[in-house]
Amino acid sequence: MSDLPRKAVTRTAKLAALPLSFAGRATWGLGKRIGGKSAEIVARELQQRTAEQLFKVLGELKGGAMKFGQALSVFESALPEEVAGPYRVALTKLQDAAPPMPTRTVHEALAERLGEDWRELFLEFEDKPAAAASIGQVHRAVWHDGREVAVKVQYPGAGEALLSDLSQLSRFARLLGPLIPGMDLKPLISELHDRVAEELDYDLEARAQREHAAEFAGDPDVVVPDVVHQADQVLVTEWIDGTPLAEVISDGTQEQRDRAGQLLARFLFSGPARTGLLHADPHPGNFRLLPAAGASEGEGDPAEWRLGVLDFGTVDRLPGGLPRTIGDSLRMTLEGEADAVYGVLCEEGFVKESIDLDPDAVLEYLLPIIEPAEADRFTFTRGWMRTQAARIADPRSPAHQLGKQLNLPPAYLLIHRVTLSTIGVLCQLNATVRLRHELESWLPGFLAGPEAGTGLETVTDADTEAGDVAAEV
Repeated sequence: MSDLPRKAVTRTAKLAALPLSFAGRATWGLGKRIGGKSAEIVARELQQRTAEQLFKVLGELKGGAMKFGQALSVFESALPEEVAGPYRVALTKLQDAAPPMPTRTVHEALAERLGEDWRELFLEFEDKPAAAASIGQVHRAVWHDGREVAVKVQYPGAGEALLSDLSQLSRFARLLGPLIPGMDLKPLISELHDRVAEELDYDLEARAQREHAAEFAGDPDVVVPDVVHQADQVLVTEWIDGTPLAEVISDGTQEQRDRAGQLLARFLFSGPARTGLLHADPHPGNFRLLPAAGASEGEGDPAEWRLGVLDFGTVDRLPGGLPRTIGDSLRMTLEGEADAVYGVLCEEGFVKESIDLDPDAVLEYLLPIIEPAEADRFTFTRGWMRTQAARIADPRSPAHQLGKQLNLPPAYLLIHRVTLSTIGVLCQLNATVRLRHELESWLPGFLAGPEAGTGLETVTDADTEAGDVAAEV
């Protein structure tokens, strides 16, 4: 498929066929069981076939369908390992690639948005896209002043396709539930739907990226390419090379994994404190691992590798940084203050007035989830993620019953998704991370005191070298 299907009826038909296909495979599975195959083997085959078709369709349609697939891709760590392999292959294909627009369509879009003489803006322009995502694709080029740039061109009809896809997906969200154990997909789809207008607005994206680029200019750990030019549905930014995070996940050394994980956690918590904005699209396709300034690719001290951050189309505006309530609740949970934690959760709307829960039971529910914040160093693994997912997803478990009674206030929806997504990526990396260090440095309320979590403390990373980490874990 070479272009974004623009007719709603075509996209709707493709998406609407998915539940029918799932039902057909379930019937096929029943026949297999009657024929003598074990339920476990049949279930595995069903999941694999379902994943293959689901993500093939999502990738082909781009738009909201692909956006949903990208959001799911960071949660594959929660799947049982025997079925995670095929899922991983299907999911990660969505993180960096999609069928490109025809060259003619790209040229027409650039002429319409930059002017008929658009070629004069560039010394070079590569017609073959370097990357394709849910609502646009990126071309490598050389700006007229000699700078290497990335030119992001929005797909024609992307807005209509996004809204149509997400509305259609929400109708059968329950059928998709088994894909990611312990996760309610309907709120995820709803939240993605609410962000459509922002993501389509390249002016908003340019402003968010400029703010990050200015704040992180010269930073030893994080690189944000600056905006070179912005027009309606076209965004030109500085080009950055580096190893895509998806490649680090699949083939990276442990040094790369640990360093990338540490920097990802640092960016998650330091970004809001430094810019008042939360980068809200943390799938691996939006990150690169770069050598230290002045070093060649793959060379230099691993402790000085940097994290390149792309795509600021979705951000959460958080003046003053992440809410202090989060830091206060984490600190009090780790200190075992059940009544105090419960009081904060009730006050903030996590527990509705009509619900009455046991504070000690709430503490027991939370402690395993925030285990990474307790240790000096924590190794995020798929096994740990699967354990948490199984604990919450099992209808027979007390954690499942309690979790059903908790509420997620709208103000925390995006923060919650970004945090979960980042943890999912850390588990894919199998990274050992000093998460507590980042929380102490950047999260208001995690340490007692008015300046705690404001970034005023000295942030060092001398202990994150892989050898030290391996020796101490």
